[in-house]
Amino acid sequence: MAVLVVIAHPEKTSFTHSWANESIKAAKMLGHQVLISDIYQMGFDPIEKAVHYNKTYPENQFDILKTQEFHSRQNTLPADIEEEIFKFRECELAIFHFPIWWFAPPAALRGWMERVLVNGRMHDTHNRFDKGLFKGKRAQFCVTMGASGQESSHNGKEGDINMLLWPMAYTLRYIGMDILPYKILNSVHSYHSDEHKKGLEKYLSREIKKQKSLIQNFQNKEVLKFNSDADFNEEGQLKENAKSYSPFIRPKP
Repeated sequence: MAVLVVIAHPEKTSFTHSWANESIKAAKMLGHQVLISDIYQMGFDPIEKAVHYNKTYPENQFDILKTQEFHSRQNTLPADIEEEIFKFRECELAIFHFPIWWFAPPAALRGWMERVLVNGRMHDTHNRFDKGLFKGKRAQFCVTMGASGQESSHNGKEGDINMLLWPMAYTLRYIGMDILPYKILNSVHSYHSDEHKKGLEKYLSREIKKQKSLIQNFQNKEVLKFNSDADFNEEGQLKENAKSYSPFIRPKP
């Protein structure tokens, strides 16, 4: 099968890159084809704008959704976007390696998704959520945080990491993908020293060596739960008897 490894960190010597390299190595050892999107290394422009297209639709304004849909139907999307779409379509597993900065994934990763998840090609009005075009594919987040596990817990000062990652997970859920439980490594920053630094390095080294097992067993893991299309009424609101899986979507108080 094919594994897509998406990397969002500007420094090649960072732990994020070391972890991603371990994913690449493990996937190859397992005999998988490996596709790589190193967003910073590619020089990928994460800002969606009219200059990426030879014409906008309508011509007198840059309506992003309509312009993306127009070029999807005309097969005239930018070459760099076509390349990323190809990787998405080829892979069965997409592994996203990124840090949390200011309580969110890097802006470059968010912008990459805004440009690549093109309306008309990656989703449309009739093909989303349960009917998403990428149904059956799985995504794994491999995330580093400077905050400790306690600080990033449900009652932590840095905010619940599960909620911070939910918007990105739901973005991929929108196009039909299943999301595997997040792999999060805490206290990853460059201000450790002496024994604390040595201890952290040993811990991180042990953790990234688990990538082979993670990839090998990804089909056997239970995915994160989201509300199904049937849980919502005609107005798109959660039905009173439907279960809530996230504070982002919850019954009326």
